[in-house]
Formats: sequence, C-alpha cells, structure tokens
Amino acid sequence: MRLFCLLFMFFSMLATNAQELTIGASAPKLLVTDQDGESFDLGESLSSGTTVVFFYPMASTPGCTKQACSLSEGYLELQSMGVEVIGVSGDSAAKQRKFQDKYSLPFTLIADTNLRVNEAFGKKRYKRQAYIFNDGKLVWRDLSAATGNQFTDIITALAGLDLVPLSN
Repeated sequence: MRLFCLLFMFFSMLATNAQELTIGASAPKLLVTDQDGESFDLGESLSSGTTVVFFYPMASTPGCTKQACSLSEGYLELQSMGVEVIGVSGDSAAKQRKFQDKYSLPFTLIADTNLRVNEAFGKKRYKRQAYIFNDGKLVWRDLSAATGNQFTDIITALAGLDLVPLSN
C-alpha cells in the first residue's frame, strides 16, 4: 500500500495540463474554498496590493508546518508592509481549519481539493512553491520554496523588488 501511495504521488507530480505562470502574468481569477468552507475570490484578492501565495503539499506534515509557521512568525512584519499571505494545499477545508487552529496561522488557507489553483499556476501538486503578486501581476516566484526559511526568502525578494517600504 505504501508503495502504491508513493507511486501515485510521483505520477501526480508529473501530470499538469497548464503552463507555469511567468513573471508579468496576470493573477488567476478563481473562486475557491477557504479553511472555513466559504467562497474566496482569489482573483480579487490578488488584484490590488502585494500578496504572497505559497503552496505546500499537505497540512500538518513537518516541512509544510515549518513553511507555514515561518510565514506566521513574520506575519506582523509582512502586514506592517501591507503584504497579505495566502496558503494553498490540496487538503480539505476541515483539514485546513484544523491546521490553521493548531498552529495559530493568521492568514487564509485555500482548500484546493480539485487542484484548480494548482492547475491555474501550472504547478505540480506535491511541489512547494511561493509567488508574489503586486496589483494583479506576478512579480516573483520561487519554484522550489524553502521550508523554515520561507519568510526570509519572501523578505529578501520584497527588498529586491522595491515594492513596499521595508521596516527596520
């Protein structure tokens, strides 16, 4: 059974029909489901200001927890810079809610159970990635996002993009 699961994950990683989002691309316009089972307009959320969207394979696993907690620990600094954060995984809304509650994650988590968000970003399901959008356009992407260093990577990217004033 374990071998079957590993093979399924491997072949799922290979399958995607969409092209990767490239720098300058418009934000995907999708209505999705958040951790509360509510409709969330991703396109609207990404249309103005600066927003980080990070993908993690599975809620409450060690690497994904490190990645989300890294952004959670730096969330107040990001907020002071006017930056929003959105997390995405293929987990159900209930699992996303449990993950959010367990680790006190202060940002929206999208339950991408049908993998529409993954497909819109042209990414493979079990790949950890991060993106920065500014006023509806993709301005930065990390196609091999870090786990515990995700916040540091985002701050470094924001500094290089010169989009928002950095706090001291």
